[in-house]
Amino acid sequence: MQNGHVESFNGRMRDESLNKNLFDTLHHARHLVHAWHDDYNRNRPHSSLGGLTPWEYANRSIMDQNSNRANL
Repeated sequence: MQNGHVESFNGRMRDESLNKNLFDTLHHARHLVHAWHDDYNRNRPHSSLGGLTPWEYANRSIMDQNSNRANL
């Protein structure tokens, strides 16, 4: 095992996307993998981010940075 985060992501992607779909063409495979990746990064809460989605975490971080700058 090289990197626990990468191994975890790869396993989850394999279990939830690659093993469940039969791809007809390369375009079809790319479309389904992109849809899964988009869902994973936008809609799913991650325990490592305190139960927030990556999108929510990124936006919260920007808002926190702006409020911290205003308090200086």
